Amino acid sequence: MKLFGIQASRAGAERLARALGLKLARQEEREFEDGEFKIRPLESVRRQRVAIYQSLSGQEGISVNDKLMRALVFAGALKDAGAQETVLVAPYLAFARKDKRTKARDPISTRYVAQMCEAVGIDTVITMDVHNVAAFENAFRCGTRNVEAAPVFAEHFRALAASATRAVVVSPDAGGVARARRFADLLAVCSERTVDVAFVEKHRSEGQVTGGLFAGEVEDAAVIIIDDMISGGTTMLRAATMCLERGASHVHAAATHGVFAAHAGEAFTDPAIASVVVTDSVCDVLARGHAFADKLVVLESTGQLAAALEKLA
Repeated sequence: MKLFGIQASRAGAERLARALGLKLARQEEREFEDGEFKIRPLESVRRQRVAIYQSLSGQEGISVNDKLMRALVFAGALKDAGAQETVLVAPYLAFARKDKRTKARDPISTRYVAQMCEAVGIDTVITMDVHNVAAFENAFRCGTRNVEAAPVFAEHFRALAASATRAVVVSPDAGGVARARRFADLLAVCSERTVDVAFVEKHRSEGQVTGGLFAGEVEDAAVIIIDDMISGGTTMLRAATMCLERGASHVHAAATHGVFAAHAGEAFTDPAIASVVVTDSVCDVLARGHAFADKLVVLESTGQLAAALEKLA
């Protein structure tokens, strides 16, 4: 297998290459004056399985749309060059949040991204903790692999759960309860302690969050709020405040994807949240979280992605 890392995601590609015991394959990336680009492999890929690493989160100097377009163009070029199988490794998958219509004439963006991937000959898409697994698998007619970061989080929080009087995993909305239960089960095995689960009711419409139901018991507990992604942080802060009001000893926020919108610092500098733990699925996550760097922890997730790639063999 050959692994390529598109320049915007080069650091993550290098970590993945080390986990696989590979050297990154070479490609040429050229920019044109009008903003267009060219990208091509600089070594033969004929009759080989090739993987492209590109985290599809926008960052300074390159938009999410540009990163997606580069991945698609490169996948097409690899297929035209004779690659037998093309795998897109996108730890953060763009447009995955819009997977159904919630208002009249809404786009189903996940399905459109899937159609573009299929059009350029991508055979398999590997991502991490996609927003809705069922929608992801239904939208893509090519192969799909959703990698869970729960084992990485369980190892990180193992000592906390083992030493706390109680440990509770909280989902900040009812839709994430299954994710929270899987994580709690892994954490219980790692820490050899019982780990309970609770959840907060949440309804979001046009940027406004409502809902006041809290299901579960968190008194005297070390609480870990788990979600697939963090953007503005208001959902996490809301859940953390509700936990502390109900007697939690301290609260930690954890999510696979640290997207961190510009105003996220307002939420995460609040003392209600003791730490913010994310993976390295978003390329510039440290820069995004600079406002609360003293409580930000970034966990490496490439081992999980490498295992998923190896299982394709």
